[in-house]
Amino acid sequence: MDKEDLKKLAQHLADPQGEKGIEIAAMMHETNIGMTIESINALLIEDNEAILEIGHGNAAHVKHIIKKAANLRYTGIDISETMHHEAGRLNREYEDQVDFVWYEGRKLPFTDKTFDKIFTVNTVYFWSEPVQYLNEVYRVLKDNGTFVLTFGQRGFMEKLPFTQFDFTLYTTSEMEETVSRSQFKRMKISEKEEQVKSKTGNETITRNYTILTIKK
Repeated sequence: MDKEDLKKLAQHLADPQGEKGIEIAAMMHETNIGMTIESINALLIEDNEAILEIGHGNAAHVKHIIKKAANLRYTGIDISETMHHEAGRLNREYEDQVDFVWYEGRKLPFTDKTFDKIFTVNTVYFWSEPVQYLNEVYRVLKDNGTFVLTFGQRGFMEKLPFTQFDFTLYTTSEMEETVSRSQFKRMKISEKEEQVKSKTGNETITRNYTILTIKK
C-alpha cells in the first residue's frame, strides 16, 4: 500500500465512513475479536447490569455480551455515523436490549453513575484529551463498577505502517501513568499476546496488547 492508501486506512480505522468503512469495519471485527472477547470476559458481567461500550464499530460481537447473563442492557457509542447505522442493522434481533448512540467523541451523553460496566477496545489512540476523557468514563460509571480499557502496545503498534497517521501510541506503563492522572485510582494489568491477520495483507503477525481492569 502506498502512503495515501495507508492514510485512508488510518482514517477509516479511526472513523469508518461509507461502503469502504463498512468493509474495513468487518475486517476490524475479524482481526480484533480476540481482544474484544478477552475484554468482555474481564468485565465479569452479572445479571441485570447496564453495559456501555465506547467505540463499538459494527458491533457484530454484541451477541457474546447478551449471552453472558440475564436481563442485560447494552449501550454502544461511536463517533461514526456509518457504524451507528451498521451496528443497528446487524443487531436487530437484540433491539429490545441494545441501544446505539452516535456522538461527537468528547462528552459522554449520559447522566452520572449510569453504567455497571464500561469497556473499550482499540480507541484510546484517538482520544485527544485522554485524562479528561477518562474522567468522563469515571463520571458515568457506578461507584462499584468496572472499566476495561484494552489497547495494542506501542512496541507492536509502531510496526504497523498506518499508525504514523494520527495514532497516539502507549506502552503499558505510559497508559498506567495516564490513568493514574485521572480520577481512577485502582487498576489490574494483564498483558497478552495473540496471532492475527494483518490489516494491510494476509500475513499473520503477533499482537501484544494490554487489558487494564480499572475501578474507582
